[in-house]
Amino acid sequence: MTTTTSTGAPAPIPSGRRGETAAGSHRLQVVIAANLPEELCRTIEESEPRVDVVRDHALHPARRSAAEWYGDPEQQRTAQEQQAYQSMVDSADVLFGLPDGDPAALARTVRANPDLRWVQTMAAGGGAQLRAAGLNDEELERLTVTTAAGVHGDPLAEFALFGVLAGAKTLPRLQQLQQRHEWGGRLQMRHLSEMTVLIVGLGGIGAACAKKFSALGARVLGTTRSGDAVDGVDELVPIDQLARAARDVDAIIVTLPGTDRTAGLIDERVLGGVREGTILVNVGRGTVVDEPALLTALDAGRIGFAALDVTATEPLPADSPLWEHPHVLLSPHTAALSAKEDSRIVRLFTDNLHRYLDGRPLRNVVDTVEFY
Repeated sequence: MTTTTSTGAPAPIPSGRRGETAAGSHRLQVVIAANLPEELCRTIEESEPRVDVVRDHALHPARRSAAEWYGDPEQQRTAQEQQAYQSMVDSADVLFGLPDGDPAALARTVRANPDLRWVQTMAAGGGAQLRAAGLNDEELERLTVTTAAGVHGDPLAEFALFGVLAGAKTLPRLQQLQQRHEWGGRLQMRHLSEMTVLIVGLGGIGAACAKKFSALGARVLGTTRSGDAVDGVDELVPIDQLARAARDVDAIIVTLPGTDRTAGLIDERVLGGVREGTILVNVGRGTVVDEPALLTALDAGRIGFAALDVTATEPLPADSPLWEHPHVLLSPHTAALSAKEDSRIVRLFTDNLHRYLDGRPLRNVVDTVEFY
């Protein structure tokens, strides 16, 4: 249920007002803090009639592309609109999206609204946003943050497959020959069904990668802290044996989140021992890969090809050698971008909304110790 303007467009319930049932009990107020299309706002309403879904589309900058949750950054709200937006998000029990996608704005609304209990982020890496908000222990204790983990698993697994195949089929060499109008003679290529692939991180993205690579005949290794079996993984590798395992594989796929524990994990110790021509794909977080060590390995030929959807600093600085390296393929952190992302995240959120109201555990809750 929402209030509406005279034109039929949804309008926010004023700050501090809470819906009530006929019996006078509190109705959960879900505020849409991101730029979610109206049809999907209605999907949330229809799937869970026990909540009020509050939104005001006029307060969001226009989208320029699919899944652009916070709209065109060049569009700025007026002071009055900003006050209205803050009033709306400060009325929430549950937020769908970080306010303006900004950790500082999240901190502001947590402190302005003691009723806020749960925030759904649009990113799989929502833990990093929560860390950046700098909340204190009491604030972290009362707030649950869930991420979009799993929503991006299949698209990122497809990019990982594309990256390994691009390396195995010598895409840079083929492009160079084509540009020079050279036929090139008999060129050897590697075959996925004869390769061993090491997946570093077996969460949702890693599990999706394992499934796809296994289905195409590759032998799949995967690092683990838990030791739990994962479908499609032929051998589990303890994380402290990563460097040893990396020496004997054809490709390494990084899917890990960015945490203190994972920062620089793929370093000289790992990359210095890989065999010549190893392929590296990163669909996790850029901070997991030590970029100077990667460049050294690329120049030495130990890494024969790298496909990177993420980099340590984004956007990638203009002076980074990665831009012009002949054996690097860069994607601007968009490998998971899809017109279907909105609806996939809404399905995840509505499932969690049912769980929340029924007192069941939520999916994808951020760990507030390691923030992932």
